[in-house]
Amino acid sequence: MSGSRAGMTGTEAQAQGARMLAAAGVACPRTDARVLLAHAAGVSRDRLVLLGDQVISEDTAEVYEQLLRLRAARVPVSQITGRREFYGRQFKVTPDVLDPRPDTETLIEVALRRRFHRLLDLGTGSGCILLTLLAERGEATGLGTDISDRALAIAAQNAEALGVAARSRFKVSNWFQDVEGEFDLIVSNPPYIAQSEMAGLEPELRDHEPRMALTPGGDGLAAYRIIAAGLAAHLSPGGRVLLEIGPVQTEAVMALLAGAGLTAISVHPDIDGRNRVVEAFSNA
Repeated sequence: MSGSRAGMTGTEAQAQGARMLAAAGVACPRTDARVLLAHAAGVSRDRLVLLGDQVISEDTAEVYEQLLRLRAARVPVSQITGRREFYGRQFKVTPDVLDPRPDTETLIEVALRRRFHRLLDLGTGSGCILLTLLAERGEATGLGTDISDRALAIAAQNAEALGVAARSRFKVSNWFQDVEGEFDLIVSNPPYIAQSEMAGLEPELRDHEPRMALTPGGDGLAAYRIIAAGLAAHLSPGGRVLLEIGPVQTEAVMALLAGAGLTAISVHPDIDGRNRVVEAFSNA
């Protein structure tokens, strides 16, 4: 049993948990304490208010203590709970996949501005981009590729949970290497962090997320070079490509796409106003 939190009300446990996380340098201690207490108690976050004046059970207190210690060690919340919300849907998350982030929802918003029918997601990870787009567009089909079969297993489970398994396929492939055919929309959130930037990342990213999903090494542009080179063979006439980028990579990625013969190249900012998604079209 947890000695420090047993006998506390839900409100008291949240407050003490938040102080513990703040002391550990966690960025959003109050939010994370709330999420972890709800998870420990087995209730949804919107029902956690019902525990406010109630003394939490000894079992809940003990589980909550364990979860707080993991978070204080900077394990991401999504890896602790095994779930992450993305574009209003819940995705299963493990250490084998990149944690879906709100910044990537910018790519979803841009993709949905135009119709698409055949979709390719390069480096799909959890499948959050591919499966969200398929869920939003019931007429579309899609292929998700990744070099990690364990990541693809998670993506397939998410496809089943979201009811889009019949319209999605998954394949082990190193970018375009084992991909056949053309697609009218190609999307990717590739690894783009430069090797020199890795040491400065938050511990949640640097120490707990799959390194190959974060950085290709070098200047961080290797994946974009490979993708740009393969677009001519796989992007349908008049088709679109959408690539998530790091804010400092805008000009380099746009130049790579221009060099590959794409046109109408533009950049779209995320909710914080940082350049986040580059969009380009093949010639019709």
